[in-house]
Amino acid sequence: MRALTESDVRASFVNATEDELRMIEMPHDFLLVDWDFRDFLAWRDPASSKRGCILVEAEEGVIGIVLRASDPGHSRSGMCNICHTMQPGNQVALFAARKTGSAGHRGDSVGTYMCADLSCHDNVRLAHPLAPNEVRAAGQVDMRLDGTRRRMERFVARVQEDTD
Repeated sequence: MRALTESDVRASFVNATEDELRMIEMPHDFLLVDWDFRDFLAWRDPASSKRGCILVEAEEGVIGIVLRASDPGHSRSGMCNICHTMQPGNQVALFAARKTGSAGHRGDSVGTYMCADLSCHDNVRLAHPLAPNEVRAAGQVDMRLDGTRRRMERFVARVQEDTD
């Protein structure tokens, strides 16, 4: 991703109300983000435990999405639909985003299960332990990175779909 300022971030949100834009806080480590190694940026708003934010770079520029989180589940385990990482049930939550345009004004939204702390970008970079005689296939990590980025881009595209 290209480097962004706080003003760039606030201007990128496509489904936020004026009130939400005023209330959104940047992540605590925003000034330390290494933009060269980011496929997307996602964080839980420090000011609101139920709000999350996603920034994805697209052809038309950076697109920001505001999310609303449900309470994490209490099941034994769950899988994030973005990074495809299995997590304990309390570390996966349903996130919903209000759609853009007239669909959003009607209250339509799109949702998916994600890592509760929105750490998908970091989770796919962690190497999974191998069995004693297992060899990691060349390009396996790259495939996971590409898949995670594509799934996040598709989620953002679904928020922007015009269903009228």
